[in-house]
Amino acid sequence: MPVMNIGVVGCGQMGSGIAEVCARAGYQVTVSEVNQQFLDRGLASIKASLSRAVDKGKMSATDKDAALGRLKGVVGLEAFTDRDLIIEAVVENMQEKKRVFGALDKICPPGAILASNTSCLSVTEMAMATRRPDKVLGMHFFNPVPIMKPVEIVGTILTSEETLATAKEVARTIGKEVIVAKDTPGFIVNRLLIPYLLDAVRLYESGVATKEDIDAAIVLGANHPMGPLTLADFIGLDTILFIADAMYNEFKNPTLVAPPLLRKMILAGWHGRKSGKGFYDYRK
Repeated sequence: MPVMNIGVVGCGQMGSGIAEVCARAGYQVTVSEVNQQFLDRGLASIKASLSRAVDKGKMSATDKDAALGRLKGVVGLEAFTDRDLIIEAVVENMQEKKRVFGALDKICPPGAILASNTSCLSVTEMAMATRRPDKVLGMHFFNPVPIMKPVEIVGTILTSEETLATAKEVARTIGKEVIVAKDTPGFIVNRLLIPYLLDAVRLYESGVATKEDIDAAIVLGANHPMGPLTLADFIGLDTILFIADAMYNEFKNPTLVAPPLLRKMILAGWHGRKSGKGFYDYRK
């Protein structure tokens, strides 16, 4: 059956972006949060993003209004009884994700596909919290969702070919490029990216060069759009540490051991752009 109605669990930075691109593509979207305050904040973010797209000439005011008309915000999961595809975008905590998947399994139609936006956690473990593991997979979007093109489609050994094909088609219809990965910590992008970022932190920590020169070396020497320490701030240092620890616990690879400086910065509340300070100061 074709997907017509999409649910998104979580209206934070990732969830709001996923809800936005799905509504823009013509899907009827219900996005949920745990309370009205978080929901209002997420919906305001979506409206602001759509307004920016209009200001930049990337969509018309009519299309913006139409997208908002296809979007509904709710508190809780009870409104997902008619969703064909539900994408979970809650905090990166396995117990919380399993709780959400277990609840969705009871609420959603038997044929509904349940997807996780996790960047590193086991999709198989989430699937086993349901009675439909063949209809569970990963759909890992990248921040900022309205701009970044890839979606990692992550199938488990239990995911059916029909489920995979449906998820790929949905990703393409919302304008994304599909990357297929197996269910392994970090998938493709983070499996390669996290060791690179940790090495950049070690280089800075050891005093080899300033943060500015490390970033400039990669921008100018490797033609990257931003240096690794700027990128780390953009992703969030706490997010990088979480993914690194999760990958290390699985692989025990010493390249995945987080540098002491990274842990100290997080303890100090320096999480990058979102906190106002990381390797660089954004408070000005």
